[in-house]
Formats: sequence, structure tokens, C-alpha cells
Amino acid sequence: MSILSIIFTTLVAIEFIYIMFIQTIQTHSKNTSRIFKIPEGVLNNKFTATLMKNQGIYNGIIGILLLYGTFIAPHPKEIVIPVLIYAIVVAIYGALTSQKSIIIKQGLLPIITLIILII
Repeated sequence: MSILSIIFTTLVAIEFIYIMFIQTIQTHSKNTSRIFKIPEGVLNNKFTATLMKNQGIYNGIIGILLLYGTFIAPHPKEIVIPVLIYAIVVAIYGALTSQKSIIIKQGLLPIITLIILII
């Protein structure tokens, strides 16, 4: 992997680990409410908080897999490319079912990174 692809893949990993952080650690915060456009009262609901935390774990695993693929795996692209495709599909699904802006907020960086890796 080139230095540029390593940088971009690391940025995507950080993005997804940050999403995990706000979904699992800061579940009830004003920041989480603002980012996901979910009223704080709804985030304080135990059922909703559990769903957010579960979703956060999935996002964290995306970040961890990208870091593993980039820095540890013997064949980085074999790990990183499928995980990036998965992240893009998740962003597309989120844009279709939740907020259209998710494709930009959560999908743009993985799309750019995938293009860099393929080129």
C-alpha cells in the first residue's frame, strides 16, 4: 500500500472508531443527539441506548479491521478493500433509510480511499 492509501485508510479507521465512541461511550450526550439528530430524551431510553451501543460496536470493528489490514495483515488490500466496500454499503443503506447526508458524512472518505487503493 502506498503512503497515501495508508493515510486515508487510517483516517477512515479513526472515523469509524470515533463513531463507535459516540455511540457506545457518549450515548446520552448532547453531541450524540446533535450528530444523529436524535432527541436526548430518546437517547436516554434504555432500549434506544442499547441499540446505539450495539451499532457502535459494529462501527468500531470496521475501524479495527481497517487498522489490522493496514498495519498487521500480510496482504493489506485483501482485508482493507472488502471492509471499505462494506463501510460504503453501510453508508448507502443509512442514506436510503435514515439521513441522506450519511452518504457524505460516513461514506465519502471510504469511497475516496477505495479509489486510491484501486488506482
